[in-house]
Amino acid sequence: MEIVNVRIDDRLIHGQVATIWSLTTKATRIMVIDDQVVKDVINKEALKMACPKQCKLSILNVERAAENLKAGKYEGERVFIVAKSPKTYKDLYDAGFHMENINVGNMAGGSNTKMLKKAVSVTQDNIEDFLYLIEKGVKITAQMVPTDEAMDFAKLLS
Repeated sequence: MEIVNVRIDDRLIHGQVATIWSLTTKATRIMVIDDQVVKDVINKEALKMACPKQCKLSILNVERAAENLKAGKYEGERVFIVAKSPKTYKDLYDAGFHMENINVGNMAGGSNTKMLKKAVSVTQDNIEDFLYLIEKGVKITAQMVPTDEAMDFAKLLS
């Protein structure tokens, strides 16, 4: 199993992930990790429709994703992991799956958010989760599409 990208994008599977990222990384499986989406039939159906035909799709909660990844369940596959927030990756890390890199794509703004760059807004909780992951040695970059330069996310937080 090869992890080809670990991405934060609050839209999960959409145009950029379904076309640009999945093709650039040559992903054969997209893994959506979200404790709420896994229980939402309508959202799951929308993700199935958005998933590119060349990719298998897994929609899992954090616990199941950690189990499958640690067990090497996707042997021979190129896995693209996507979640909505850094909390999911903090929880995944705490469950024993230690990713090396996280790519931050889109995090929409809302109440009590601070914009760090175009299309990336964070809450204080997000910042704490990012700092926790950075402290654990996870390299975090911000990059909307593969042709954009990857920015060191830690610098955006300071």
